Amino acid sequence: MARHLITSALPYINGIKHLGNMVGSMLPADVYARYLRQRGHDVLYICATDEHGTPAELAAKEQGLPVDAFCAQAHDAQKAVYDGFGLAFDYFGRSSSPQNREITQHFARRLHENGFIEERSIRQVYSPADGRFLPDRYVVGTCPYCGYDKARGDQCENCTRVLDPTDLLNPRSAISGSTDLEVRETKHLFLLQSKLQREVEEWISVHEGDWPQLASSIARKWLNEGLHDRAITRDLDWGVPVPADTWPELAAEGKVFYVWFDAPIEYIGATKEWSDAAPEGEIRDWKSWWYEADDTVRYTEFMAKDNVPFHTVMFPATELGVREPWKKVDFVKAFNWLTYYGGKFSTSQKRGVFTDQALDVLPADYWRYFLIANAPESDDSSFTWEHFTATVNKDLADTLGNFVNRVLSFSKKRFGEEVPAGGAPGEAETRLGEEIAGLLAEYETQMEALQYRKAAAALRALWSAGNSYLEEKAPWLEIKKDKDAAALTLRTAMNLIHLYAVVSEPIIPSASAEMRGAFALADDTATWVTEAEAKALTTLTPGVPFTVPPVLFAKLTDEDLATYKERFGGEPAENGQ
Repeated sequence: MARHLITSALPYINGIKHLGNMVGSMLPADVYARYLRQRGHDVLYICATDEHGTPAELAAKEQGLPVDAFCAQAHDAQKAVYDGFGLAFDYFGRSSSPQNREITQHFARRLHENGFIEERSIRQVYSPADGRFLPDRYVVGTCPYCGYDKARGDQCENCTRVLDPTDLLNPRSAISGSTDLEVRETKHLFLLQSKLQREVEEWISVHEGDWPQLASSIARKWLNEGLHDRAITRDLDWGVPVPADTWPELAAEGKVFYVWFDAPIEYIGATKEWSDAAPEGEIRDWKSWWYEADDTVRYTEFMAKDNVPFHTVMFPATELGVREPWKKVDFVKAFNWLTYYGGKFSTSQKRGVFTDQALDVLPADYWRYFLIANAPESDDSSFTWEHFTATVNKDLADTLGNFVNRVLSFSKKRFGEEVPAGGAPGEAETRLGEEIAGLLAEYETQMEALQYRKAAAALRALWSAGNSYLEEKAPWLEIKKDKDAAALTLRTAMNLIHLYAVVSEPIIPSASAEMRGAFALADDTATWVTEAEAKALTTLTPGVPFTVPPVLFAKLTDEDLATYKERFGGEPAENGQ
């Protein structure tokens, strides 16, 4: 089987992430990793908190903590939420790790040796009120392209244009709010992306045909505009320091690498963290996943569209420039935005649902299913409480949960707590097996293609097939005339429940465990269901003990809906912002 390396965009350290962040990277990556593991592949799913740059310093300042202490606390808080969502990382690291520092500095030295980094004097924003140069994110103002008045000095999050602090209109300090800003001369390191443009174009031309149109179009847009040399150091107190053995003057000034230089390298750094954290007696070869691995590893990245340029252009340029055989991405799964009633999620304005709040409202599987079934793949999608409630009730409570409950409850009542025997399968069971095998093949196809909405639709169709079969056979009527016929119907339906337990696991792992745990199989090691097994539906044989699990998914009421909207709001944001 293949070896699959999976990474999702590193969540910033400054605060708990909202549902859009979850569905834009980490959750779909987790679903894919779980699916591949079930199919027998060797999988390594790596993620980490992105802890450098101005967001970390500003957030630490707001809380009155040293930045290292703030990052340690925030990392643990984020990891707890991701555990609550059932994200099965193989390792969840930290970009402030010694491993990332070591590898980032190695990359910088190699780029310098190969002529792709040079020291330049530039004019940079200086704030007399703050007594310091202001890195890009420490300057906020109005975007000159779209007029967004909260654009940062590195990028406008509204139109996604890359900016320089001096581009902003009406700039002000993000620290003090002072508009008394000056431009002074200072020195920084620049990555000479312009010298790597041809190589990046050649590399992208080989891969972009396989990527989603969203990812390839963004990458091509950057290339068509021309790659510009870019400063990769900043004046910050927190970050990977410029190595003194290569740039002694800049190191003495306290320069650190720009977060977008070291953050993608943390994918490699976190893999080394995973290796170094191996229990005694276990050997983890981190380099086999990253170095000289083009022919042995398939690498898939997951991210929202604002992260695409850095992962499809800037990081590959960095890897190409070091002139070493580091693994580059094979497939980029990019997502559009999930909005909240058509407007942006906002931490500062307390608009939208954040991941810790979501788990406080309902268990993870409710959110996992809804987000995957409505993933913003081809375009933006909007979260509304009305849509969420309707999806939960129709798909999870009525279609899946009700099927499981009524099959097991009715069988327990009429046949006891063991799978009933009944007669041999008939025409209805043959048709059902053919239908289930076809739907399972469709589900597999969409999961392999990373088409999440279509995969969720195929899974929903699998669940619906069980309900249609149950309605057709009507065991509550059969039992009045032919007890064996009713027993066959229930045994077949129980086999469907076990099948659902196996194949639903990537999306709703907790409910899947409940369904699987309902049957006391002596040796239940199934990780997937073959076509033949799907057609036969005979995994569970007569006499297997079972229990009726708790309600898998509670139906949400109008009162619940009103409560959610009162707590979180339920109206479009003004101007969509």
